[in-house]
Amino acid sequence: MSEELEDKQIAVLLSGGVDSSVVVYEFARLGLHPDCFYIKIGASPDPSEGGKDGWDCPMEEDLEMATAVATKYGCRLEVVDCHREYWDQVTRYTMDKVRAGLTPNPDVMCNRLIKFGAFHEKRGHDYDLIATGHYAQTEIDDEGCKWLCTSPDPVKDQTDFLAQIYDWQLNKAIFPIGHYIKDEVRQVAEREHLVSARRKDSQGICFLGKINYNDYVRRYLGEQPGDVIEFETGRRIGEHRGLWFHTIGQRKGMGFSGGPWFVVKKDVEANILYVSHGYDPQTAYKQDFPIHDFHSINGQLPGERITLKIRHTPEYLPARLEPQGDGRYMVHADAPIHGVAPGQFCVVYDAQHHRCYGSGEITV
Repeated sequence: MSEELEDKQIAVLLSGGVDSSVVVYEFARLGLHPDCFYIKIGASPDPSEGGKDGWDCPMEEDLEMATAVATKYGCRLEVVDCHREYWDQVTRYTMDKVRAGLTPNPDVMCNRLIKFGAFHEKRGHDYDLIATGHYAQTEIDDEGCKWLCTSPDPVKDQTDFLAQIYDWQLNKAIFPIGHYIKDEVRQVAEREHLVSARRKDSQGICFLGKINYNDYVRRYLGEQPGDVIEFETGRRIGEHRGLWFHTIGQRKGMGFSGGPWFVVKKDVEANILYVSHGYDPQTAYKQDFPIHDFHSINGQLPGERITLKIRHTPEYLPARLEPQGDGRYMVHADAPIHGVAPGQFCVVYDAQHHRCYGSGEITV
């Protein structure tokens, strides 16, 4: 990594978590002292922007940890406020999608629009490289094209969250811990006595910390009760509080008697949630489905044989990709996939699940 960094101006996105803390250490052991930046995000806008009572994500502990790490390694730390950009772009994207009955991924768009977008516009443009604590790697092929590549830790690999970034963003990105597995990162942090060494990984939406996803959605969209219908029989089994609180393939937290139940369909116009009964109903699976607006990270298009992910899991699923033109493809998976939902990103990799081509939105 040292040759790549020679004479480079480097910005580190330092969140206060263990991963980005070890990123700073990785530079420090090379004798480098990059500038560090903590991105400040408020989870709720003020009422004039559509929020209901201005509720913010707590950041005091995060910033305290980030400050301690930056100080330890003699790095400057600056807070960059991206509150308004997060609301205008990521939250609006998320709420528009869930209101339409789709299943968005806010973290994917947060990387594209905030970490490598709004931050770049505010401060990142002054730097040659932007370093983050993502579990991902990069490589350059014989033609000089830079690729987003998977991490050796299949559980923590985050290439699926990066699959909507632009080529210019990838060209400036560097992932110093991408070659590690999570346990190795923890070991480094413990050995170096980093204050974040034993800090738990964040859960839920990027930047929202302890805020529950349903509370996040309820804050903006409220509730809209409707019928829950058994898909096979048309029998009414209960009432939902809003289609946006449920995702295709969901099987936990339903609260309906006579279960288990799986969400298999949403009728937005009629405000009906369709469910199937059983532990693993066939209606919860799809093997063939279309994607549209395929975003190629570096302009390279995938071949026929691919692997894919439709959610953040360790598994890469083998499939065949059939081009339809204009960024549209039909996916033919080798085996049925559970919980394929409109609005999800289908992330496309090569057959060896090493290089990530990009992602497209599922449209079924």
